[in-house]
Amino acid sequence: MRELPKNQLSPKIKRVWRLNDAIWLTFSFLACAFVFAMIYASSGEAWGLVVLLALLAFYAVGMIVFLVVIPPIRHIRWRYELNDDFLDIARGIVWKKRFIIPFIRVQNTDTQQGPILRAFGLASVTVSTAAGNHSIPGLDFATAEQLRDRAAELARIAQEDV
Repeated sequence: MRELPKNQLSPKIKRVWRLNDAIWLTFSFLACAFVFAMIYASSGEAWGLVVLLALLAFYAVGMIVFLVVIPPIRHIRWRYELNDDFLDIARGIVWKKRFIIPFIRVQNTDTQQGPILRAFGLASVTVSTAAGNHSIPGLDFATAEQLRDRAAELARIAQEDV
């Protein structure tokens, strides 16, 4: 079996993942809790309060799992490497995925920054092929630009060799 790629994402990506997960967990909890709070308020039945308390317990457990446990493991498992012939990406905690993207197949490379990534000075690099898009999140902006430019150059060279 081939060695794992050597490059890791910026450690700041863990804070981005935590913030993003906290926002989604909170919105999901509030949406579900609102429905059962309305049911409890209108009917006064005890099962509505039990469901609300169960939702609160799931929310607390979800916050611990997604904000404390998963980000460090996810950071360790996310790796990438740019070779002269291909881009190698490995990721996944339970379902591990490995992508080898030959530059002869690359059609487009770009960088992306959402508001949260921008706040932390990070960007994502996306490499597009006919089969789909492959993204490397959480790179320092300068590193992301260098990776994007190098991948585009290697793709151009591979296309010229054909």
